[in-house]
Amino acid sequence: MPQAEATGGHPGRPAWDLGTRPVIVIWEVTHACALACVHCRAAADPHRHPEELTTQEGYALIDSVARLNPAIFVLSGGDPLMREDLFDLIAYARTRGLRVAAAPTGSARATPEAMQRFREAGVNTLSFSLDGPDAVIHDSFRRVRGTFDRTVKAIEAARELGIPFQINTTVTRATRPHLDRLREQVQILGAVQWDLFILVPTGRGESLEPLSPPEYEAFLGWLAGVAEGAPFRVKTTEGPQFRRMQAVLRGEPPERLRPGVNAGKGYVFVSNRGKVFPSGFLPLEVGDVRATPLDRIYRENPVLHQLRDASLLKGRCGQCPFDQVCGGSRSRAYAATGDYLAEDPLCGFDPAQVRTA
Repeated sequence: MPQAEATGGHPGRPAWDLGTRPVIVIWEVTHACALACVHCRAAADPHRHPEELTTQEGYALIDSVARLNPAIFVLSGGDPLMREDLFDLIAYARTRGLRVAAAPTGSARATPEAMQRFREAGVNTLSFSLDGPDAVIHDSFRRVRGTFDRTVKAIEAARELGIPFQINTTVTRATRPHLDRLREQVQILGAVQWDLFILVPTGRGESLEPLSPPEYEAFLGWLAGVAEGAPFRVKTTEGPQFRRMQAVLRGEPPERLRPGVNAGKGYVFVSNRGKVFPSGFLPLEVGDVRATPLDRIYRENPVLHQLRDASLLKGRCGQCPFDQVCGGSRSRAYAATGDYLAEDPLCGFDPAQVRTA
């Protein structure tokens, strides 16, 4: 699965022009979903929207994604398995040379037979969500009993088929105490990557309690330790400070690090109806693929240009020497202030610690 927050931040990785070629493109193929998870950014319901992109429009979108040539193209939802043409879309994207990932939910559709169809369609990797180490904790978060067991069975089926997979986990004050046990689960299940989604208070997530800035700093230090010794890769989504934490702990000066991926900067999100956003957590429309091809939107939209210009960042994010490597969560800044260039309110880092060091 994608390394959206990690790629570009480490000196050992190749250079990447984030202004012309995104690392990750996510297409929310449908908002239909049988679950009603407490953290979800989407207003998912059991039925597909009548204005969702058609199969042919999906092929046209895939053509434009191929022109962008991202590192990974993700088909998400909702539950992508709610689309009857999902496997046709995956197969077509593979013919266009794209690396394709899919993110099925822990619904009754996530059967071993569905995992087999993913493999036959040529999917490169799958993504599964686990927000607790057992059924009691996870199912209460997902609001549907049985999702933990179904997700684990789908993971086991994917593993037996040889499909690489990552596990996604939402980080809130409620889930933080369970992350040590969940880390063990990630290893036991055989995931190639653990992606920690740092809560952005949007959608249903507005009702959840985030970590405080000091708690978040402590979490980042803990996660850096996990990353050092884990047999799987570790990354964050909407947590670009993880790159800064790793750099500080390794003694890497920010000027030696390549720019990191952020909303609109190496990352772009297309909704089920073709609306384009800098990220799925930053609800600021920057285009419509029904009117303009995605490659043009990504390369030409002025809001996306602003999001890529670290000199425009405000507050502590604008003063921080890690502005290019991290830049703060633009989605969280927007959710908190309505200004996508404002400082990230969750960050507890003092830029003066580096400026005066």
